[in-house]
Amino acid sequence: MRARITSSVGCPFAVCLTHTHLLLHLEYRFDKWSQPLFLSSTKPNHSYQCFEKMMHKPVTFDGRSLMIDGQHLLLFSGSIHYPRSTPQMWPSLISKAKQGGIDVIQTYVFWNLHEPQQGQYDFSGRHDIVRFIREVQAHGLYVCLRIGPFIESEWTYGGLPFWLHDVPGIVFRSDNGPFKFHMQKWVRKVVNMMKSEKLYASQGGPIILSQIENEYQRIESAFNGKGSRYVQWAAGLAVGLQTGVPWIMCSQQDAPDPVINTCNGFECGVKFEGPNSPNKPSLWTENWTSFVQRYGEEPFIRSAAEIAFHVALFIAKNGTYVNYYMYHGGTNFGRTAAANVITSYYDQAPLDEYGLIRQPLWGHLKELHAAIKLCKVPLLAGSYETSSLGHLQTAYVFKGKSGKCAAFLVNNDNTSNARVRFQNISFELPSMSISILPDCKNVAFNTAKVSTHYNTRSRTVKCKFDSMERWEEFNEPIPIFSNTLLKANALLDHMSTTKDTSDYLWYTVSFQHESDAEAELSVVSNAHVVHAFVNGAYKGYAHGGKHNFALENPIELKNGTNHIALLSVMVGFPDSGAYLERKTAGIRSVRIQNRYLNNYQWGYQIGLLGENLSIFTDKGRNKVEWSRFQGRHNRLTWYKTVFDAPGGHDPLALNLGSMGKGEVWVNGQSIGRYWVSIHTPQQRPSQTWYNIPRSFLKPEGNQLVLVEDEYGDPLGIKLDSVSITKDAKY
Repeated sequence: MRARITSSVGCPFAVCLTHTHLLLHLEYRFDKWSQPLFLSSTKPNHSYQCFEKMMHKPVTFDGRSLMIDGQHLLLFSGSIHYPRSTPQMWPSLISKAKQGGIDVIQTYVFWNLHEPQQGQYDFSGRHDIVRFIREVQAHGLYVCLRIGPFIESEWTYGGLPFWLHDVPGIVFRSDNGPFKFHMQKWVRKVVNMMKSEKLYASQGGPIILSQIENEYQRIESAFNGKGSRYVQWAAGLAVGLQTGVPWIMCSQQDAPDPVINTCNGFECGVKFEGPNSPNKPSLWTENWTSFVQRYGEEPFIRSAAEIAFHVALFIAKNGTYVNYYMYHGGTNFGRTAAANVITSYYDQAPLDEYGLIRQPLWGHLKELHAAIKLCKVPLLAGSYETSSLGHLQTAYVFKGKSGKCAAFLVNNDNTSNARVRFQNISFELPSMSISILPDCKNVAFNTAKVSTHYNTRSRTVKCKFDSMERWEEFNEPIPIFSNTLLKANALLDHMSTTKDTSDYLWYTVSFQHESDAEAELSVVSNAHVVHAFVNGAYKGYAHGGKHNFALENPIELKNGTNHIALLSVMVGFPDSGAYLERKTAGIRSVRIQNRYLNNYQWGYQIGLLGENLSIFTDKGRNKVEWSRFQGRHNRLTWYKTVFDAPGGHDPLALNLGSMGKGEVWVNGQSIGRYWVSIHTPQQRPSQTWYNIPRSFLKPEGNQLVLVEDEYGDPLGIKLDSVSITKDAKY
């Protein structure tokens, strides 16, 4: 089909314009799209911004790469998620990414962050996605916007708002009317917001790619025919929104035309089956620079050489877009982390949790990007051939019409170096490496030769909280059945009862016993933690993971009425899997000796009293009576103190090595959950230091509040500054 597009000039990137942008008319042909791709715009834009000379041009693609105004693009991208950092950090993060050779910033859109309650939207502060995209634009970079709306991302409930769970008849991510209705409504809202702000490249903005759905093929077969019909519907929804930029589906080999199927993983140069059409480019949307870390696990570390090898191999096999997931991971503030995921996110990325450059990874990738871009002309416009250089050695060669030539010499032997001859020149290839020859003669870069110096992250204690006089405490009251408002003749599901408003759900029951006696309490749960109280006395706890676990402890019953209170704790909701709406958690069975209490009448309290009264805020802290810390370290205790912000500009982190499990607030803002008492196989916490963004602080009188589930000692808490060694190479 042929469409005439009217578009105002302007695309963010290089030349600064201050005058009214001219209007121009573009002719565009793309036979696969059934509708015009671009909306007309007749309003002049008087904004002052930096732009390329290629402005307001269509974003298209062919079998080689993405294109802007017909010009092929070789792009390196980095994932930076706006809610996992702060607006004050965004300029520095984006600037460092650009210095590292990144062309595109990729981010998800977090539906449950923006619409936590149906029809109630929040796009303020860290949630201000428009501000984030404009910051990317101001730095002259492109954006890949992954709308989903299911995103997984180790984010609670995979980014879906929990209120969807209560929609009658809903089946998530399937050919299901209620789900498609709400998904379409949200996706349209996001797209219309981007259009109204003129953020698509077709309008002069930075967004050059959008994503619908996320790694759906992993669960598609669970829905039988409804899965494939859903894929077709989702693709049609995306294309019909006429954003003027291509849409992608990651890890979706059956992505319908013209949606591009892309690769996620560690080794897309090895494992990607390739585009499902010769007219689509080879794109890598998630090159995992580390991997998700859960409580009890050590961090997953990939070397700079390994990451560089697989990037170069993907490019050598005709790839033209590589995104690092993550380039900056950041922090899972509040209760946003998915089940058992630690608060720090992808700290091993090129930019660490605090936004500090991690060497040698950042510098090695920067050199890699520069070397590959020296090959851009033959890579994007030349012919392509391969030849064997040995048993495990291959040459990938690109030759342009102008005579330009680029080659990637690959040694797949992971044990030995190899001496090879290419075009009558001898080359020494280190084991498991790729040499990049921008002129087919001289080596500009080898993936195994890391020349960037290592740097070291260090911490300096700025404030100790080791004086009992500094602390106040509030003991969380233990509810009893008669005081609860919600009652049911069954053990309720934790998730559908709390609706992700709290990690905590109290199960209470009262019953008569005819004498004083010893008994055994047995509780079976498939939440994450359960604590038991009998007649107000603490009787133990247990924790588990994905499967049922049991708490079995001796207890004492008294003659008369006995009160049982069980605290079920979820450390985040699940974030993936088919039929997510059917997943349940919580206490499954309660038995005292031979008496099963499952069908007794139970009373429920959602959340802790301190949570419900927001005692971690200025308004809420006076709603309870705080007392001087007595040093007893009781379970379920709130602790409060005040501190002044340390001088300087280095990032700050709270050392919680003396604590057990809980959550921390600074000036009313949650910096996340902690679970220091769970150790890795190396007998250390998965995370000890917790990021406090300086923007959360004021110069004096900052309120620090913790709720401690276990026996942590607040006197051991320290506030540290974080810094790295300086390296002349960056």
